[in-house]
Amino acid sequence: MADNYVLVHGAWHTGAELEAVADHIREMGHTVHCPTLAGNRPDDDRATTGLEDAINSVIEFIESQDLNEVRLVGHSYGGMVISGVADRIAHRLQRLVYVNAFVPRDGECLNDLVPPHYVELFDAIAADNNNAVMLPFPIWREVFINDADLELAQSSYARLNPHPYRTFTDPIRLTTSLAQQSVGRSYLNCQQDTALPQSLGWHPRLSEKLGLFRLVECQGSHEAWFTRPRELAQAIIEAGRD
Repeated sequence: MADNYVLVHGAWHTGAELEAVADHIREMGHTVHCPTLAGNRPDDDRATTGLEDAINSVIEFIESQDLNEVRLVGHSYGGMVISGVADRIAHRLQRLVYVNAFVPRDGECLNDLVPPHYVELFDAIAADNNNAVMLPFPIWREVFINDADLELAQSSYARLNPHPYRTFTDPIRLTTSLAQQSVGRSYLNCQQDTALPQSLGWHPRLSEKLGLFRLVECQGSHEAWFTRPRELAQAIIEAGRD
């Protein structure tokens, strides 16, 4: 049976960077969409785009395609986005899948969920770049894509784009906590992901906010989308199944 998947990218990405994983999921007989969020499109205003704009862009995509029973997958910052989408259009969703993704409570912003040294770095970069942030390559190479060789780290970094900082500082508004959501929830943890320090790691610190959830783990860094697309695709299927 074919399922509907919508893959929501993280910061600095577009939907195009998820296509390698999406292709493997399609090979397994499923339908996969990889929209690009408001704020990460070429002509978007990075200075003014906020979290609600990104959330609404996914809602508009799902509604425009008249998608139902959606397995909505969010990576990293995309966890903030899919949380907001689920709060608005839960009736169109079958399951939420968080891939090393942020899981917020009502009123939290992404910057509340990262260590202080990241916030200090982002504040400084945004102040010099019209409220847009870009991840410095040494950080990308060392802790975001630590399972890649240098050539892949460089080529993948070249595909990234400046990210609207307001999406990190805007608090999310949720009428229902994620632990009380009617939609099924899964957390997919890539085990070599060191983008967050282990003392403030992805799982179980963030995953446990989902209440009752399915845990799936696989090998890979934060950017397994580039380094292990087939393995990540299989793990997403396991996390998204009924």
